[in-house]
Amino acid sequence: MANVSVAAEWQLLINRYYRKPELYPMRWKHIDLSRNKVACAPFGGPIAIIRDDSKIVQLYAESALRKLRVFNSAGILLSETVWKHPGGRLIGMSWTEDQTLICIVQDGTIYRYNVHGEVLEPNFSMGKECFEQNVVDCVFWGNGVVCLTEAGKLFCVPDFKEIKPCKLAEVGIGDEELPNCMAVIEPQYTVSGNVEVLLGVGSGIVIVDEDEVRFIDEEKIGGVVLKIAVSHNGRFLACFMHDGRLVVMNTEFRDFFQYQCESALPPEQMAWCGLDSVLLYWDDVLLMVGPSEDSVSYIYDEPVIFIPECDGVRILSNTSMEFVQRVPDSTVSIFKIGSTSPASLLFDALDHFDRRSAKADENLRLIRASLPEAVEACIDAAGHEFDVSRQRTLLRAASYGQAFCRLILNSNCIFVCLYSAGDKIWKEIVLGAWLAKLLPKAIGVEISIWKIGFDSNFQRDHIQEMCKTLRVLNAVRNPEIGIPLSIEQYKLLSAPVLIGRLINAHQHLLALRISEYAGMNQEVVIMHWACTKITASLAIPDAALLEIILDKLKLCKGISYAAVAAHADRSGRRKLAAMLVDHEPRSSKQVPLLLSIAEEDTALIKATESGDSDLVYLVLFHIWQKRPALEFFGTIQARPLARDLFIAYARCYKHEFLKDFFLSTGQLQEVAFLLWKESWELGKNPMGSKGSPLHGPRIKLIEKAHNLFSETKEHTFESKAAEEHAKLLRIQHELEVSTKQPIFVDSSISDTIRTCIALGNHRAAMKVKTEFKVSEKRWYWLKVFALVTIRDWEALEKFSKEKRPPMGFRPFVEACIDVDEKAEALKYIPKLVDPRERAEAYARIGMAKEAADAASQAKDGELLGRLKLSFAQNTAASSIFDTLRDRLSFQGV
Repeated sequence: MANVSVAAEWQLLINRYYRKPELYPMRWKHIDLSRNKVACAPFGGPIAIIRDDSKIVQLYAESALRKLRVFNSAGILLSETVWKHPGGRLIGMSWTEDQTLICIVQDGTIYRYNVHGEVLEPNFSMGKECFEQNVVDCVFWGNGVVCLTEAGKLFCVPDFKEIKPCKLAEVGIGDEELPNCMAVIEPQYTVSGNVEVLLGVGSGIVIVDEDEVRFIDEEKIGGVVLKIAVSHNGRFLACFMHDGRLVVMNTEFRDFFQYQCESALPPEQMAWCGLDSVLLYWDDVLLMVGPSEDSVSYIYDEPVIFIPECDGVRILSNTSMEFVQRVPDSTVSIFKIGSTSPASLLFDALDHFDRRSAKADENLRLIRASLPEAVEACIDAAGHEFDVSRQRTLLRAASYGQAFCRLILNSNCIFVCLYSAGDKIWKEIVLGAWLAKLLPKAIGVEISIWKIGFDSNFQRDHIQEMCKTLRVLNAVRNPEIGIPLSIEQYKLLSAPVLIGRLINAHQHLLALRISEYAGMNQEVVIMHWACTKITASLAIPDAALLEIILDKLKLCKGISYAAVAAHADRSGRRKLAAMLVDHEPRSSKQVPLLLSIAEEDTALIKATESGDSDLVYLVLFHIWQKRPALEFFGTIQARPLARDLFIAYARCYKHEFLKDFFLSTGQLQEVAFLLWKESWELGKNPMGSKGSPLHGPRIKLIEKAHNLFSETKEHTFESKAAEEHAKLLRIQHELEVSTKQPIFVDSSISDTIRTCIALGNHRAAMKVKTEFKVSEKRWYWLKVFALVTIRDWEALEKFSKEKRPPMGFRPFVEACIDVDEKAEALKYIPKLVDPRERAEAYARIGMAKEAADAASQAKDGELLGRLKLSFAQNTAASSIFDTLRDRLSFQGV
């Protein structure tokens, strides 16, 4: 009888059953859909209603002001607001995928609302042409819209997440021949990836996208189209013709079937019910047409609104919310009148078991080979039910059948049931496949093979999974929540999106319970609740509200306190934000927020404690811009890490500011070093050295550095060096002016002396020697090498005879040998006092005999060995060195 009562509610359309259960009786009052514009969100979303300003309606006890009201699917008011927008008549409104209400008015302005009736700023416009031509119709899909103007132009917003209106291709129709109907194929179902608009015009269908216009003539589609509906997968079209025919075709305009309606008037609404049937609605009749000439009619004495879903159509009326859907195959197999399917017998077996009837055992024996499939069918049927008691009964039947199933663990094993017909005693053994063939002869009993092989489709946890899913669905289907999702819609929508919608509707407790039950992250729910609590609790003191919020935030480890604190700051509760951010363990999120709420000192403490140089620099730059220099210097002076990082940065980019810092802290030597460095940097710039030789900018900087060094006893050397550097620069500048050659500045004292001698300016060289107290040894070396460089041999010889050189004649010899002047070197080699030096000098110019004689005078066997190696290729020379070394050895030297 249960099967009969369930199947009695179905309607047969060809070979498919359809049902129309009532989801909710609507709880609103005094709502007449015929007087209002209505926008219903898919997936059981909210319903927006506003009085239709295109109709003349009688006002009863209501205000003349139009109100935009938002209800849930059970008719419970969620929010309302007064409509005060300019721009002309409201042309259309619809919900986006993230449940934002889009309202388009006559001048093309787009207004947006959330589910709480709050206007979302800013508003947008469809463009200047829409404003001038006025919008007369619009068609929404998912996250986009297409608008038609009075001039027959089409404009599109492909995605409301990033509103960028674009104009579609020119259709070529005027205001006197506007289309009979308009529909869209969503971008995800088109080859081009752009939206395609279908316009029913007088002589056929026009397909319009961004780039082109295609015309499908009347002969191909069989008449003038007055209404078009596109299936939810974008592959099929339902077209209502001028002669009352309903033609179903694919998007390539090939007919599948036609149905002749009784009325030639176009239906008020038309929608696909899944992919198997089309619903049409006239004033009081709802007609369902299947893929043949069969149809089902429903009579309504009140206006209705179609809400297409992926697996059916929700029907909203003044008094109820119903759902037209094809009855799932699993449900048909169980509840169809006269069904003898395994699932139906299992369901019947549970009924007999509850009544303690032996018929239950007989049913199980009949379906033992198909018992897993029967269990699966009961589980699937339970998922498609909206009635909780029926869900429970079907799941009990599945659980009852599962108790008699045994999952085979190995494909080579067979479960064999041994029983005696008399005493009904059952035994189970597991045998190898080869042994099972021999068993009947061996034991002589009747054997029934329960199941062979491994059934991978049957899983023991399906019932538990379905129970979890149904608990979630039943919770959101509660009229107070009002989200009548079917299981197919739930799978397509996904649990995270459902939780997001509950959060936006401020159903935080249910969202938290579902996320916890489903094993999902609860952070998003708790954070949204905390932000909402702050916004709604203006009367609660900060300390009390902090305690309430922390009590919930502690439920989720790793939650971002900084994000909640940022919301508190945006809500004008800066003190609460400071208290919240103190609990944030991550410095990378804590420090930026402290800066945003003007807690710079605390931010600097947290940044330095973290040891993150990037965070410290972030705080430093923020304080640098906001505070006076002296206050900034005082702030960082007490923080060694911050101070050192500031100095390192300022040395590279902010010398002047760094000098102010060092002066404020009394570090005069650091200022002096900076000045000295600036003088060198200035020297790299040719424009920096122009000016008076005595008062040039470089010399002034070095003199300032000298003065600062001289004020500290610890930097006497630096003071003296700066003084001499300035003196040297003056002399070099004078030399460049007098010689008109820019070759002196920034050279060393030695180079300056050498250059002066090379230029013949011996007086200037002597002046430099005297000014900087150059020693005689150094002077001789510099002058000798300078004269050799210019190859002034006469001057060199004259210089060697002026007086005995302080370091001997070695510089003369080495300088001549270096420039490969052996003849000049021979003038000075005999004057070398040390015979070892003479021997090595002779060897360097290739005079082996003289080198050997000098080495023998030194009586140094090791020196002879070295000299022999230098003449290794000269056999005669080598023999000379060998003879001398042998002689020294014989003499015992």
